[in-house]
Amino acid sequence: MRIESGEWEVESKKLKFLLVLFLVMGLISCTKTKDDEYTAWEPKEHPVMLFSDTTVMDLYEGNRLSWKVKTAYLERWGGSDSIFVKPIFADIYDSLGNKAAFLRADSGNLNMRMTYVRAYGRVYALSPKGAAVRADSLLWLKIDDKIRTDGPVRVVGETGDVLQGIGFISDSRLENWRILSKVTGIFQDAAKRLQEEDSKLVPEDSKPVPEDNKPVSEENAQ
Repeated sequence: MRIESGEWEVESKKLKFLLVLFLVMGLISCTKTKDDEYTAWEPKEHPVMLFSDTTVMDLYEGNRLSWKVKTAYLERWGGSDSIFVKPIFADIYDSLGNKAAFLRADSGNLNMRMTYVRAYGRVYALSPKGAAVRADSLLWLKIDDKIRTDGPVRVVGETGDVLQGIGFISDSRLENWRILSKVTGIFQDAAKRLQEEDSKLVPEDSKPVPEDNKPVSEENAQ
């Protein structure tokens, strides 16, 4: 067998090119593997505050206890004073330190400065002297000390009346409240209460006198 020198040079160049190509591909493969390993070990962010057990927070306005919040899970991330809790159970206190209302929900948000409390997911709020409120979400703002929602709401008043509608605003003690739109309701003893209200509007001398109380004339008396 005879190999011409020109053909050998061509074959030799092809072999060199293939060797260089395999080396480059090997280096690229090694580089990707190292990058993947570096990425896998890259440190991840963690909350600056994390409690996964029963936690109770007392929130004050000056020296006065304002809210007492209880939860089973709490977290706060760096760069923000917002706290996430799940679920949320809260007692709300009045200016005299008496418990004014109770709130519970699936989860909530509040901040360290106590300028707002947001509850969402099967929200239930109750005041011993006011109303029982059910909603998808409720928001309390410190700036006006009001509780509000733009969504659907159902309220049971102190007398047992049931009202529902869209949108709600109330003081934090749930004593003075109103539903904003699309209001429907069920009123307890409506007829009796209307009669009582009407009777207050009729002057005493205009009311009908029962037969037994009518004065008897002298002729009829004889």
